[in-house]
Amino acid sequence: MTATTMPGTRRRMDWRLFSQRYGLFVVFLLLCLALTLASDRFLTVDNLLNILRQSAINGIISVGMMMVILTRGIDLSVGSILALATLITASMVQGGAEPALGLLVCLVVGGALGLITGLLVSVVRIPPFIATLGMMTFARGLALVYSGGQPITGLGDGFRQIGTGFIGPIPMPVVVAAVVFVGGYLLLNHTTLGRHIFALGDNERAAYVSGLSTRRITAFVYMLSGVLSALAGAILVARLNSAQPTAGMGFEFDAIAAVVVGGTSFDGGEGTVPGTLLGVLIIGVLNNGLNLLNVPSFYQGVVQGAVIALALLLHRLIR
Repeated sequence: MTATTMPGTRRRMDWRLFSQRYGLFVVFLLLCLALTLASDRFLTVDNLLNILRQSAINGIISVGMMMVILTRGIDLSVGSILALATLITASMVQGGAEPALGLLVCLVVGGALGLITGLLVSVVRIPPFIATLGMMTFARGLALVYSGGQPITGLGDGFRQIGTGFIGPIPMPVVVAAVVFVGGYLLLNHTTLGRHIFALGDNERAAYVSGLSTRRITAFVYMLSGVLSALAGAILVARLNSAQPTAGMGFEFDAIAAVVVGGTSFDGGEGTVPGTLLGVLIIGVLNNGLNLLNVPSFYQGVVQGAVIALALLLHRLIR
């Protein structure tokens, strides 16, 4: 009996291992192949660079969102933090501040707001959904008050380089996103802090008993999410030459979608940066393909929702 069942068991294990490692990449390739056959404009250099440029903002936010979800949390405030941080920065740059100083202030504001959320979750013990929902409302309201509901424009060519510049043939947003993904990968896979983040998400009680500072780790991931949201916002504002109090609305759902499609588990402790990158690219390619095929916008949401649901189902089946 053992001799007859072992090969079948081994094949199932090999298929499961292959699916875990390469399944998402195969899905990405199949999606690209389908869109290449459906539209002759998809597989062009200009369109591929456009996909990368458009995906860069979501990618930067998604790295921070992934860190939060790894600890069994969620961050609904990323879009509102983006709006408030960029409005403050835009008003400074418009008033004559150096672009580097404006960018630094943007990151500090984003990090400070994220840290407040992290402390609410880790110290006050407010559930992440409620804490980040409160920060989302607070930051969005403060953005409207700060700007009077009006956009801030005219940011100058120096500041706009982060959103419109190039390094060689590569758009600056793509370069920044690549640096963020590499940094996130190194943090999670080659540092003690990264191992602690996984441990916290896997079993918070065990991590605490083992002597890990679970409160500091939780506060850190929310602070990092705020910093990366602000960085993504700076790129967005630089591209548009305008900071608006309504900027970033819905960005949290795009980031969550990319992270979930990329295989990060809401149960915590499971996820990879390359998986999140593939999730971001799948969402970006899907949006681009639907636009190229002239699919009405209200149908695009249906397709995106179906893709997310399918990704969750496949992830559960593979596990």
